[in-house]
Amino acid sequence: MPVSARKTTRETTRAPPLQRSLDDLGTPLSDVTFCVIDLETTGTSPATCAITEIGAVKLRGGACLGTFQTLVDPGCGIPPRITVLTGITEAMVHDAPLIDAVLPTLLEFVGDSVIVGHNVRFDLSFLRAALERADRPPLTNRSVDTCALARRLVRDQVPDCKLGTLARHLRLDHSPNHRALDDALATGELLHLLIERAATLGVTGLDDLLVLPTMAGHAEAGKLPLTETLPRLPGVYIFRDRRGDVLYVGKATNLRSRVRSYFSTDGRRKVQRLLRETQRIDHQVCSSPLEAAVIEIRLIHRHQPRYNRQGTGSGRYVYLKLTLGEAFPRLAVARVVRDDGALYIGPVRSTSFARQVIGAIHSVVPLRRCTGRVPRDRSTSSSTSPCTAAQLGAAACPCSGSIDESDYADIADLAYRGLTGEPQLLLRPLAERMQGLAAAERFEEAADARNGAEALASTLLRQRRIDILRNAGRVRVRIVGHGIAEVINGRLHRTWSDGEPDPVDEPTFDEVAPPVGPVTRDEADELNCVATWFEREAHRLEPLHVEGPLAEPLRPIPRFAPRSPAT
Repeated sequence: MPVSARKTTRETTRAPPLQRSLDDLGTPLSDVTFCVIDLETTGTSPATCAITEIGAVKLRGGACLGTFQTLVDPGCGIPPRITVLTGITEAMVHDAPLIDAVLPTLLEFVGDSVIVGHNVRFDLSFLRAALERADRPPLTNRSVDTCALARRLVRDQVPDCKLGTLARHLRLDHSPNHRALDDALATGELLHLLIERAATLGVTGLDDLLVLPTMAGHAEAGKLPLTETLPRLPGVYIFRDRRGDVLYVGKATNLRSRVRSYFSTDGRRKVQRLLRETQRIDHQVCSSPLEAAVIEIRLIHRHQPRYNRQGTGSGRYVYLKLTLGEAFPRLAVARVVRDDGALYIGPVRSTSFARQVIGAIHSVVPLRRCTGRVPRDRSTSSSTSPCTAAQLGAAACPCSGSIDESDYADIADLAYRGLTGEPQLLLRPLAERMQGLAAAERFEEAADARNGAEALASTLLRQRRIDILRNAGRVRVRIVGHGIAEVINGRLHRTWSDGEPDPVDEPTFDEVAPPVGPVTRDEADELNCVATWFEREAHRLEPLHVEGPLAEPLRPIPRFAPRSPAT
């Protein structure tokens, strides 16, 4: 029997596979080109079986752009049961082309369209196997499974989701009969019907359709229409309850996609409870991811949503305090910053973390650890027993009577310099201690030393980043693709797109005084967010205006976090 191959419409060239952008994914479904594919094969395993027939139909906006159909010589016998099922005999494929000869034309027909199939993984597995055997690159097209869509959208209306069952119960014009093109035409008609049903769940773009199988069966799928007005732009989203109270605040580079993902396979109990209580989803579009991140932090601090964990713990923040206002300074944990001449570092996230940092410093600098008042007459200290740390020789405490104020000042100065401009004074001996413990096979102690060193290094690094931005005054930078950002003393002042006029001319800037005193607990999260963004995007930033120095010292702060195993 002669081979039948026909195409009423086809692309003249096959576009190379490209990474889709957010705009591509948000394409309205009426503008998406789908290519429905159906294969007939000699069995179910792509490793041992072969293709006997290919049928495809290209669709866009409900219209058929073209069809493709051809028999294929499988290069092996066709089992009788397959012939009974499909009606394809060995005689029919005797003069048909081999799959290697069919692939170029098929790939040209498919192009960069979205591949559709009923149980599409089966068809794609055979195509991938054929491409691999032909030494061709794999398909990179996105795919939609009408079987998975049907399970989510019409499962309660039909006995099962087989193509034939769906065609009968949904009264499709095309009846599948295990021939490739007829089955592809029926699948295409089913796709259009399912897209109509999906519209009731707010499915309007390709990104919505791709994730619909995972969310249409969600217990709270009825609330998906709450996401209909969300744009595919960066910004901040806010979940609210029936009283309008804020339940959760988040940021996203694509608001619609991110919020709809909560209705997918995320089975966390916290998310399920959040969705049950949600009655409204508000949003604010931002001009850049930086603006979204900062607004998220500000909203969390303002509303303290009970479903947000990150950003709601600023009340637990504490400071490392080096008590420089006394004769024998020591390190302590402080919750309140006072004008007492002390050096304050932080804030850091918790008291336990602060104590870990202090422990790391104590292991290499013998600062006093006892908290009693140092008597004016040091000669009376002999009547009092030295503290435990002094007895062990781990600290130069005045209670031991073995150190005077001038000698101790050198120790305090070492700690001060290590916590400010010369972190290597603390981190280098910590690294040597860690290596020495490891060499002695005292691995648990070495791990503790490493964790303490990393806690100190991360604290000093964060402090350095924030101080640099705070002391730089007013900073204006351009970042490719995200417009211009203006920061004052480390806090975001405004952002705007490259095409927009400058809100304020540079010559009219007011003088911005350097910040005074340590970072407050309310400021810490935002300052760290902006500082981290500057570091992450440094390679893409173009400085436009900087009042003060905006550069890190040449010597970076080393890190001690364990490395991930090589892959």
